[in-house]
Amino acid sequence: MAWSGRVVRRALPGIARCFHASSVANSPRILITGVQGQLGAPLAAELRKKYGRDNVIATGRRFPEKELEENGPYKFLDVMNVDMMRQFVVDYRIDWVVHFSALLSVIGESNVPLAIQINIQSVHNMLELCKNYNLRLFLPSTIGAFGPTSPRNPTPDLCIQRPRTIYGVAKVHAELMGEYYNHRFGLDFRSARFPGVISADTMPGGGTTDYAVAIFHDAIQTGKFECYLRPDTRLPMMYLPDCIRATVEMLEAPDEDWKLRTYNITAMSFTPEEIAEELKKHIPDLQVTYKPDDRQAIADTWPEV
Repeated sequence: MAWSGRVVRRALPGIARCFHASSVANSPRILITGVQGQLGAPLAAELRKKYGRDNVIATGRRFPEKELEENGPYKFLDVMNVDMMRQFVVDYRIDWVVHFSALLSVIGESNVPLAIQINIQSVHNMLELCKNYNLRLFLPSTIGAFGPTSPRNPTPDLCIQRPRTIYGVAKVHAELMGEYYNHRFGLDFRSARFPGVISADTMPGGGTTDYAVAIFHDAIQTGKFECYLRPDTRLPMMYLPDCIRATVEMLEAPDEDWKLRTYNITAMSFTPEEIAEELKKHIPDLQVTYKPDDRQAIADTWPEV
């Protein structure tokens, strides 16, 4: 689907709007926050293929890896600093924002105050910024936005959501705030509830579904893997290239095609036992043991498919 420019929504009196005609005439200028997470660098690479190296600005708070720095612009950006973000959007003439900055489920539970700052306050900052400068905002959600009272198989786009982690609570908050800003101010807000994402290029980053990545690394390096979930714990998953393709398609879709502002997205579901059996076809001596920990209680509240 070819990008055809942002749809200009209704503007309210007194709210500044920025259209950046010179930059969107050919390609959007795209800001990606939290680029050093699992999805950031691959998405930046894919978007640069389509829109040009210098039209995708990757940002974070750490020194970039050499490959990330060489592949295109990388800048320091603190998503908690509203003035810095405002100046960044103006200086780089941003049109679209992909807001990846977040603490994942397990890390968030270990530091709830920090998770509230990054996963909730930074979302408020980004919503206001995108509203005031008329930017398209993609903010991913998660299967963690569901809870023990949500239907697990299947889980519809619209259903009860009462998550039991600060990560999930923050994502539900972001979904509802984005929907409200779309309804109240015309903000072009888009979101998708991602499942566990499997990638060979990035190490596990503190998520409940990370066993599905870690098992490959441990199988090759040590021939052993201890899983923190029960062998029969079924969760939805997606291969990284499919996730990136879906994200790009959702970014490019015309605003009028979004009947909801948040959709579920997935590709497959499996259990730790099933993925272990598949790996043993290639590494017959692989030893897998199971020692469920606190992450099991989290997984038991998430969708199965």
